[in-house]
Parts: sequence; C-alpha cells; structure tokens
Amino acid sequence: MVGIKPKGKVKLEWSPNFAYAIGLLASDGCLLNDGRHIDLTSKDTEQLENFLHALNVDVRITAKHSGAGKKYQRVQFGDVLFCNFLLDIGFTPAKSKTIGELGIPKKYFFDFLRGSFDGDGCFYSYFDPRWRSSFMFYTVFISASKKHIDWLQREIEERLNIKGHITKDGKGSTFQLKYAKAESLELLPKMYYDNRAIYLLRKYQKIQKALKIEKKNNAQVV
Repeated sequence: MVGIKPKGKVKLEWSPNFAYAIGLLASDGCLLNDGRHIDLTSKDTEQLENFLHALNVDVRITAKHSGAGKKYQRVQFGDVLFCNFLLDIGFTPAKSKTIGELGIPKKYFFDFLRGSFDGDGCFYSYFDPRWRSSFMFYTVFISASKKHIDWLQREIEERLNIKGHITKDGKGSTFQLKYAKAESLELLPKMYYDNRAIYLLRKYQKIQKALKIEKKNNAQVV
C-alpha cells in the first residue's frame, strides 16, 4: 500500500551488541547483490548464535554445503533497511576485497573490533626456543582487503598508540594485521573490557590461558 514504510527485522541503533554484529559481518559476512539479503556463513554454531543474539533477530540457522563437499552453517535473512544502512556506513556487495573504512562510532569501536576478531581473526602463542622461558603471543586481524586492514591499523593506533605490523599470508591472498605481546597487552583489555559482552568463547579462553602463563612467568622473574 502507498504510504506504508517497510519494516526491518534489525533495530538500527548503535550499541555494544550491534557494533559486535557489524564486526562479524565486516569480517565474515556478506551483502548479497539483490540489495535485500545479508549472509553470515561459518563452521562455528556459537558464532552464528552470537550474531543473532547481538542483533536480537529470530532467524533459523541452516546447513550449507560448499562445492568441495564441506559442511557449513549459515544465517541468511532479508532486510532492505538493514542492507541500506550497511551500504551507508561503507559496506559493498561481494565486499571481501573492496571493503575499506567503515562508519563506526568511536564509542563502539572496540566492540566492533571484537566482532571483527571473532569473525576472521586469530590468536596464537608459543615459547620462543631462542630464549629461556620466553613466551610470545600475537593478536591477528585478517582481511582480503588492504584498504580495510590499513584502516583498522590507523584506528587502533589513534586510540592506543600501538602500530602493529601488516604481512601477507603464505598464499598472498589475505593481509594480516599482527600485534605482538607488548601491544596485545594494550589491545586485549580494550576488546574484552566487560565479561558480560558477547564474544566467541573458544577464542576468549585461548587468550585467557596465554595471559595466565604470562602472569605466571612474570611472577617467577620477580
């Protein structure tokens, strides 16, 4: 009917949860070319559940099979208003190599960053054999878009005065923004500032395990 405005599934209001969901989409989701649907595909059911919870959307998680026979799960739903909002803040359809800067409010940047990390980041730790009791760890953000990685680096540096460094993966298909231990110790408390926030449990537990080892090593040195 004329005069009736479309109603979307997603409440378009910035909050920690909303920013987290935008981070997941920016790293691991996509806007379909029809201008109506968004898609988030993952092997991790918790990630999809977190996404739906963050947006407060009741959508079924369905199975998806790749051409190589791999099994995934996906969340896909139509919401023209949400798609238009995503375009307005910098998303593009088939965005993996074209995404650049995004219009994220400063207040919610680290919630967005935590979502980006949960979507397509990683954390790893190891003992460096060159030095006795030398424990190292890295926080890494990954994207196929150099513009997006450059933007993340600038935004983090502006807030925390840490630089990180950018490398390419072994295949040369993605860019990795890496923060070593000293800088990670500045960054991680900002990303996990509230234990009530939404996050991917397995990544959080991996980080907490490394932080406990680091704390124990420091206590032994003292």
